[in-house]
Amino acid sequence: MPDSEIIFVLSSRSKVFGLERAAKHSIPSSVCALKTYLNKNPGKTREDYDAHVAGLVLEHKPDLVVLAGWMHILSDKFLDVLDVPCINLHPALPGAFDGANAIGRAYEAGQKGEVEKTGAMVHKVIKEVDRGEPLVVREVPINKDESLEQLEKRIHQVEHEIIVEGAKKILGL
Repeated sequence: MPDSEIIFVLSSRSKVFGLERAAKHSIPSSVCALKTYLNKNPGKTREDYDAHVAGLVLEHKPDLVVLAGWMHILSDKFLDVLDVPCINLHPALPGAFDGANAIGRAYEAGQKGEVEKTGAMVHKVIKEVDRGEPLVVREVPINKDESLEQLEKRIHQVEHEIIVEGAKKILGL
């Protein structure tokens, strides 16, 4: 996007493509895993970790926080500390398959004939998981003759497009 840049990448896991991509483009990055944090900080809680994550992000003074591939559901403490807009990329349609393993659950429902489509969305992050205001939504049909991996690939292609659209929308670009 013109007039914008990624200034920091934070991951809860050390072996993810986003960290490789950040390194390739000389973007500062860090890993902050829940288990490691709790082991290094006896007596601290998951909520303390979430507040710590928000603090790490805010040190870089972002205009927007994008949760893309962040696989840890953040508690209210994260949003309580965060004072900038936050969006999330979720591989499902609004109100369907909230939370983890959304693609797998949609695929199973599609194979059983319970749904004919799934999708992906970018939404504002609120305290209810995957329930924030949708900013960009795209439908993806579920084909009976495809594998889960094929559906995942098609959804990820859509996600790569809509994350940029969602960021532009929230930033007014």
